[in-house]
Amino acid sequence: MRQLLPEWTPQWGVLLAWPDAHTDWADHLADAETCYLDILAALLDHEHVLLVCRNAHTREHIHAQVAARGIDAQRLQVVIADYNDTWARDFGPIAIRNGELTQLLDYTFTGWGGKFAADKDNALNQQLPWQLPLETHALVLEGGAIDTDGHGNLLTTRHCLRNPNRNPDLSEAELTEQLKQQLGVKDIWWLDHGELEGDDTDAHVDTLARFVDEKTLAYVQCQDTGDSHYPGLAAMEQELQSLADQHDLTLVPLALPSAQYCREGERLPATYANFLITNEKILVPIYGCDTDQQALNALQSVSGPRTVVAVNCRVLIEQHGSLHCVTMQLPQGAL
Repeated sequence: MRQLLPEWTPQWGVLLAWPDAHTDWADHLADAETCYLDILAALLDHEHVLLVCRNAHTREHIHAQVAARGIDAQRLQVVIADYNDTWARDFGPIAIRNGELTQLLDYTFTGWGGKFAADKDNALNQQLPWQLPLETHALVLEGGAIDTDGHGNLLTTRHCLRNPNRNPDLSEAELTEQLKQQLGVKDIWWLDHGELEGDDTDAHVDTLARFVDEKTLAYVQCQDTGDSHYPGLAAMEQELQSLADQHDLTLVPLALPSAQYCREGERLPATYANFLITNEKILVPIYGCDTDQQALNALQSVSGPRTVVAVNCRVLIEQHGSLHCVTMQLPQGAL
């Protein structure tokens, strides 16, 4: 009997891929490295990190940077492999429990429907030193596209999973059946509304609405009727309220961050829903804007025993992702 593991399942640690000049971070490299070091500092005091980098020179650079920051590297495992970019959420393995066994599922990653080169990212899971069985699937699926309460319910968006750039030959019924069989889910909760400007993922659910625990959903709320996001996010809020009424869920609104723009004037997909749950913490992306504290307070109110820790991820949205997008939690026994 298969079961997709929720994020709060006890973890071995987190998968990351280091930003370097061969990735899209070339123009923001110093800021990107600082952000990744902040993430490492927030993780390595209580979890392991499997950090992928491109070569031995970069590995030495990482260890020097970690030491300079005074970060304890005992739980840091750096491995050398090739990759296109650093969005570990979407090419990293998805963990399930299959009876007594924990397994890792390796889905096909196509750069969000062929928008970007992804051949090396798609091959990466096969090169990493897993201690758990790795099962490969032809289905195109990214980790950021799905979330679960751990009780057989899968939260996702039709705009992503039903997008013709993902699995065009599958009907919704066929896709649903594959997801149920492979992930061990019983019901799929489809959202039909909500998407952030500047989002390359076609509305990944991890930018919009997330389980904090089995009965709590945090979601992006827009209260400014003049904001371009208002109609879609208001409609999504109604969908979530309907789910909450049906399934006895608590909804926690997270303010849409103050509008952030790149140098070219395009709006960036800033979101507080892109948080990461670890064994002891909830790491929350912040952007240096006046809505940050409000989001931290909202998540602190439902964090239970976990400590809410802010990580400045302003640089990450320059490449249209955030904290959850660059991390993938790994279950106990993974390495």
